Amino acid sequence: MSIAANIVVGFVALLHLYIVVLEMFMWNRARKVFGFRREDKDNESMQKMLKNQGLYNGFLVAGLVWGLVHTDPSMAWQLKLFFLGCVAVAGIYGALTAQIKILFIQTVPAAIGIAFLFLAK
Repeated sequence: MSIAANIVVGFVALLHLYIVVLEMFMWNRARKVFGFRREDKDNESMQKMLKNQGLYNGFLVAGLVWGLVHTDPSMAWQLKLFFLGCVAVAGIYGALTAQIKILFIQTVPAAIGIAFLFLAK
């Protein structure tokens, strides 16, 4: 079960890495990012906001990867649990304030990872 938990943690980390790339680097190139129209790509405030949001997602990626590579199993478990919890809460907030599909994109995989972590313990 520990391997399954790490696979889910890795998936969540990769998903958020993809979000980081979209928010920080592909905003001007993408046809439509997160429901924003192409016309918004020239909006400097929008660009700054998304780059800032991308940076926060990058911290989630860093924390999840830290949990995956940490050599102390107890600390690794705590790191994975904390950062998956952060992803889950961010997904709930995004679902309530932006789009319901965020719940399924962020919160559900994080919750599955949390469940696997507890099953593996």
